[in-house]
Amino acid sequence: MSIYYTYILLCEDGSYYTGITTDLRRREAEHLAAGKKSAGYTRSHRAVRMLGAWQSESRSAASRLEYGIKKLTKPQKQSLLLHNDLSVVSGRLNPQDYRRLEGMESCVP
Repeated sequence: MSIYYTYILLCEDGSYYTGITTDLRRREAEHLAAGKKSAGYTRSHRAVRMLGAWQSESRSAASRLEYGIKKLTKPQKQSLLLHNDLSVVSGRLNPQDYRRLEGMESCVP
């Protein structure tokens, strides 16, 4: 069984990018390098740093969280990053399915 991560990146223009991966450090490096393996969005908006990430045990759970985060406004995303309150994310989320990775909370702009 793989572990999946849903993450939020800060981009140079102040926008956020949300994605999922099974290898968080590799994916972050790909986005920051802005090469062929990064997302089109982060190639054109230049990813700066990882702001937050949540671990889940299934791809479907990670995808549900990604989808929910992408529907949030920027202030809602900032609140999620600051308070880790998954109730702001609409949809069929069970907060117990996700574990926030520590050490990223202090870098929310």
